[in-house]
Amino acid sequence: MTSPEKMHVKLLFAAFALIVGCATAQQELDPTPVPGSTTVYLVRHAEKEVGWAKDPDPAISAAGHVRAKALATRLDSAGIKAIVVTQFRRTEETAAPLASAIGVTPEVVSAGRKGDADSAVAAVMRHRGENVLIVGHSKTLADIIQAFGGPRLAHLCENQYSILYVMHLPPTGPPKLVTQHYGRGDPPIELGCSSM
Repeated sequence: MTSPEKMHVKLLFAAFALIVGCATAQQELDPTPVPGSTTVYLVRHAEKEVGWAKDPDPAISAAGHVRAKALATRLDSAGIKAIVVTQFRRTEETAAPLASAIGVTPEVVSAGRKGDADSAVAAVMRHRGENVLIVGHSKTLADIIQAFGGPRLAHLCENQYSILYVMHLPPTGPPKLVTQHYGRGDPPIELGCSSM
């Protein structure tokens, strides 16, 4: 075997080891909730209408409606028993397809003030032991996750919409957080955005 052939074989083995290692790590990161756990799914609202900076309460765009349907498809068999949204219409519109499909009326909590993460946590705790969806905002999800006892995360970038956090809150012990994606992928992270 020539030197270039040996190098090619080594690269193939290295790539295989990396793929296997990533698959193993992903399996370890996705815990199975223990009986009695509360599972919280957290997403940012779907894409907003263009020109949203002039409207304090914009609707979701056509792309946002596609994403909202993708969320409903992703979670329709997740056993969601409650949905928590904010007072802004973009969160309600994001949750609407799933809410309609499973027959749940979303609960509204405030967003935009200090301490609002605690309101979201309190809404979830009224459904202890069940599966709950929270539809929030780019600058609220990290605070809510931390309020549940999870890690401190960076806020989402303005162009990030596909992230789905899954948080398992066991009856005792620390929570487990998994980051997944749904719907169409996001464009590259914006320059200057310090996201995960």
